[in-house]
Amino acid sequence: MAIRVLVVDDSSFFRRRLTEILAKDGDIDVIDTANNGREAVDKALALKPDVITMDVEMPVLDGISAVREIMQQQRIPILMFSSLTHEGAKATFDALEAGAVDFLPKKFEDIARDKDEAGQLLRDRVKAVARKRTLGRQTFSNTPLASRPAPAASDSSRLSERPALTRSSFERPKLNERVSPRGAFQASGKSYKLVAIGTSTGGPVALQRIITALPADFPLPIVLIQHMPAAFTGAFAQRLNSLSKIEVREAQDNDVLRPGVAYLAPGGKQMLLEGNDSSCRLRIKEDDSPRITFKPSVDITFATAAKVFSDKVLAIVLTGMGADGREGARLLKQQGARIWAQDEASCVVYGMPQAIAAAGLMDEEVSLNEVAARLITELKHG
Repeated sequence: MAIRVLVVDDSSFFRRRLTEILAKDGDIDVIDTANNGREAVDKALALKPDVITMDVEMPVLDGISAVREIMQQQRIPILMFSSLTHEGAKATFDALEAGAVDFLPKKFEDIARDKDEAGQLLRDRVKAVARKRTLGRQTFSNTPLASRPAPAASDSSRLSERPALTRSSFERPKLNERVSPRGAFQASGKSYKLVAIGTSTGGPVALQRIITALPADFPLPIVLIQHMPAAFTGAFAQRLNSLSKIEVREAQDNDVLRPGVAYLAPGGKQMLLEGNDSSCRLRIKEDDSPRITFKPSVDITFATAAKVFSDKVLAIVLTGMGADGREGARLLKQQGARIWAQDEASCVVYGMPQAIAAAGLMDEEVSLNEVAARLITELKHG
């Protein structure tokens, strides 16, 4: 059955363009369009699409308000289209907090090298988020933060990502891997000097959920790798910092890692760690290599963390398309570090965590609601 999409934008040109791009995939059917937020709310209720694409700035009712109203009525994956500006970033994060699952830039050239690649990325993204809808409403995880219970004390510059692995390719961890049963978490007793978290699609909401639940006296530095364009990471770091008890900042070259500070990798660049486990600095590097899809890349940051901190790393892979983080996690695992992966039910897209599980690298499978609490418990017993 084709994925039924409602396209919402006040520009007739953009509605037509987006419809044409999506229609090139026989598995996607644009069932209707809307030119303002109020019309979007009404059509979402009447048509019950599988996915909605939504503009931010529209007449009658803006996109953020429309997302909020739609999510109050039914759980539909909503993709926001945003301008890559500071104000566009702020509005996009507001839309994600209201319940949207992901965002894409309105200028398609910002996500790909050519029109064909951009079109394929858009179609892949729609199909990936639609999978969450098909799992059933009870598993749709990206409800607005404001409506959720409090956690139990728990771009790439091009945004190019590969589709999530299919369920048929999923393999359970190897028998010799220690994986705690769900609901029976026990601290490993290991000691750590760094927490490293990698994520992509659905990551902004997931990171906000985790970081804002950490105490002010959190004992370790945290490095955050979120696939996000350069125009957004500064605004996202500011947002997290304003909401959190710990300090959150966009990483800068030569930053010295300090306990209780979270460093967000800048969009469009790579974040590397160098030094030793007693004195570690961040190096922020330009990266124009065509071989590296993600900027920042979870693999690159994880790999350098393995060199500097060896087994003293707790790495967490959260929701996201593709498999970025798997090879970096493999290097960490070889050093004796521990790897946690978000569970499928709480992921927006179960791609990156699934890649960790399928490779037999996962020590713990953790629901998003449990990450912060388990993290605190793990560090207290280290």
